Amino acid sequence: MKVSLSWLRDYVPVEMEVPKLVAALTMAGLEVEAVIDRYGYLETVFVGCVTGIRPHPKADRLVCCTVDTGKQTLNIVCGAPNVEMDMLTAVALPGTEMPDGTILKKGAIRGETSEGMLCSAGELALGEDRSGVMALKKDLKVGQTLKQALKLDDTTLEIDLTPNRPDCLSVIGIAREVAVIQGAQLTHPDISLPEGEGDINAVTSVAIEAADHCPRYAARLITDINIAASPFWLQDRLFSVGLRPINNIVDVTNFVMMETGQPLHAFDFDQLEQQRIVVRTAQEGEAFTTLDDKERRLMADTLMICDGVKPVAIGGVMGGLNSEIEPTSKNVLIESAYFAPTSVRKTAKRLGLNTDAAHRFERGIDPDGTLTALNRATQLILAVAGGKLAKGTIDAHPGPQTPTKLSLSIPKTNRLLGTNYDLKPIQAHLESIDFETEKLDDQTLAVTVPTFRVDVSRPEDLMEEVARLTGYNNIPTTFPEMSAQGRGDHRQRTLRNRLKNMLTGFGFTEAICYSFVHKDSGKRLQLRPDDFRQRVVPILNPISEDQAVMRTSLLPGMLETMAHNLARQTKTLKLFETGKIFIAKKTDRLPDEIEMLSGLWTGQRSESSWNTQNTPCDFFDIKGVVEGLFGALDISSCRFTALADDSGPYLRPGHCAAIVCDGQTIGCLGEIHPQVQVAYELKQPAFVFELNLNLLFTLIIDRIKAEPIPKFPSISRDVTLIVDRGKEAQAILDAVMAFEESLVESLHLFDVFEGKPIPKGKKSISFRIIYRSQESTLEDEQINLLHKKIGQRLLLAFDATLPV
Repeated sequence: MKVSLSWLRDYVPVEMEVPKLVAALTMAGLEVEAVIDRYGYLETVFVGCVTGIRPHPKADRLVCCTVDTGKQTLNIVCGAPNVEMDMLTAVALPGTEMPDGTILKKGAIRGETSEGMLCSAGELALGEDRSGVMALKKDLKVGQTLKQALKLDDTTLEIDLTPNRPDCLSVIGIAREVAVIQGAQLTHPDISLPEGEGDINAVTSVAIEAADHCPRYAARLITDINIAASPFWLQDRLFSVGLRPINNIVDVTNFVMMETGQPLHAFDFDQLEQQRIVVRTAQEGEAFTTLDDKERRLMADTLMICDGVKPVAIGGVMGGLNSEIEPTSKNVLIESAYFAPTSVRKTAKRLGLNTDAAHRFERGIDPDGTLTALNRATQLILAVAGGKLAKGTIDAHPGPQTPTKLSLSIPKTNRLLGTNYDLKPIQAHLESIDFETEKLDDQTLAVTVPTFRVDVSRPEDLMEEVARLTGYNNIPTTFPEMSAQGRGDHRQRTLRNRLKNMLTGFGFTEAICYSFVHKDSGKRLQLRPDDFRQRVVPILNPISEDQAVMRTSLLPGMLETMAHNLARQTKTLKLFETGKIFIAKKTDRLPDEIEMLSGLWTGQRSESSWNTQNTPCDFFDIKGVVEGLFGALDISSCRFTALADDSGPYLRPGHCAAIVCDGQTIGCLGEIHPQVQVAYELKQPAFVFELNLNLLFTLIIDRIKAEPIPKFPSISRDVTLIVDRGKEAQAILDAVMAFEESLVESLHLFDVFEGKPIPKGKKSISFRIIYRSQESTLEDEQINLLHKKIGQRLLLAFDATLPV
């Protein structure tokens, strides 16, 4: 947003020096990006006197002038028809940067040296007249800069506005902020109109068929106007904010838009068929030619301003070529409307039209400023173009908006801002920017938000206004109360890092995979349709098809990482990952999030070396990793048991196990199913484990229990049983410990054998039991009796026999 100080002074006295004003506006949230001296380029343009004129020897329409600039006499070639002897005019010296960006240089024109340029008003952006050089008053002093001579002194501020401040996309909006900063009174333009002749409703009408896109549409009619160039003051105002004058009607609509923030549009009334306005949405694929002479194809939700037969403008964006103001126009219909920001934003983006009007409408204008801007434009058109005003105003208003009313708590405001205000200064700040306030009690204000502040919708917005108007640099620095005692690390984070360190110590490398996976990941893992891991959360706007849903298992990412490495000749991998999986709920919007730990081992058991064999890893390697984790975590209650076929469909039957702790399954491990290998294009076996960390963390004991080193020696005895082939060795181990013999310290499996002479369907299992007493040295006879007793109980419990 550009605004000149001279224009600001029409509404508020600007008494601050420019640097201080710039700093104050920036601290108020209106960052000033640039300060431009509007007439700085005139420092090298002087008042000169033409002291000699002779014809150009090689050009009939050019003359060679001798010009006195006060300090030197220059030879300048000129083609202006009005140049004459003793004339005072504007002389630009070489090096002058002209308003169009060109740099004036000394040169030769048709062989004659030209040491400068005699300028027209249009060339110096001091008007539109380019028919001849500027004829200056005779009382001016030769040698003065044109800026001094014409007393041209103005500064333009270029302000970078945030999208939530559309109220400042106008000169009056900026003037309101300046008035608050200076404690001055804002003065609005005095608008007065003649009564008018003939009722406007008798000659035209407005029908709104799309009230959700256009809640309000107002219009006035002026007849017998005279299209001409705008007066200098109007052109100068537009030049000051970077707009190009066109004609007096269009210039007025642009002036009022910059002054009030309300975009307007002027239609040639005689080009409107049936001389009425219909506001509707376009038909799908409808063609329309805009003012830039481009045909555009419209979508069904595009808001159109139409006459009785055809579209004449795209609502809030750009007018049509079929109703523009032309030099022969005599009657104009002035539009002032409120268009829904969302509608304009979608249309402008879709059509690639970033106009000044769309820029304001899509951010939100003042719905109650429609008539004020319309009357202001009508007043100015009558002043600069003449004409007769039709009596009355059309104001179609099917969707009136009520002002926002909020309750502001003074204690909460102070708590959030770190201030200590009572009610009065807060009330004064808000009223200074036209908020209406009412005291409910000593701690609460009822605030009515002005309609031009579309960004204020909650009490926190009011608190921000209080802070802004107080001045952020004036709010005392405060610090939150905090305990000097440090807070320990979160338990889950500590345990998670502990697990990572252990796995790294086992030779594994941490992998970090995307939480988004392919929608068919469940099918690739052979999950049944009713498996809870098939309840995926879809991504609304996925990056690609391979990342269309949230993961319900860590394995897809691990297997894809394995495939990626195998394709690059990395055949041995030991990977792990911790992360969350997301299981969709049937009712709630947010999914269940379960933290998991997954590991993968493929390739060789150890790195190739001269003293090792190339032995592939197997099921017992991955099982040993999990056992090592549990041992390091001092979890002794976990058991490995046969996995049901439907529990781990992605694992190879007979080469997998469930991990059960205290009767609760917390994970599984095993070899990846051959069909899953094919689905992920894996050319070698892989062994994986999965652990539910949410459950595992509850099993970890934070306190370490120490026991004294045994004083007395242990005695070991072996037992071999012949049992059914399907009998789990772990069940026998658990049975021995369940006997609760105090002298049994531990036991472990050391041999399993099948084949002759063992009967078919049977297997031989050998255990070693360690006996120890904490009170005395054990005798062989004592242990032999106990060992025999345990053996007999096992024979009965498992229908076992002893080897022959």
